[in-house]
Amino acid sequence: MRPRLYAFDPEYEPPYPTIKRLGPGYIGMTEEFIIPDADREMVLQKLYPFVDPPRLGTRKTDIECNKKFTVRDFKVVRERGHIALVSPYYYEAGGTVIDWW
Repeated sequence: MRPRLYAFDPEYEPPYPTIKRLGPGYIGMTEEFIIPDADREMVLQKLYPFVDPPRLGTRKTDIECNKKFTVRDFKVVRERGHIALVSPYYYEAGGTVIDWW
């Protein structure tokens, strides 16, 4: 049996309001979910694509722009029908969860 590489729930649709924003680069318009602080841990658990999501207080670096952030500041966006977990610098540099180091 192969090990499970992904932990996220691909059917999860965040039940939160969205705002429309212009995405980075060629992306065009995105919808950003407004996640309440009380729900951020649960949303991270649902959308983190790898095993063992980091704690909300963990410091990471968005390697797309080489800036540090705290995981609790993540954003969730929908683009072209796909929901993505992204860094707080997403609109500046396009860094998604795979760019967190």
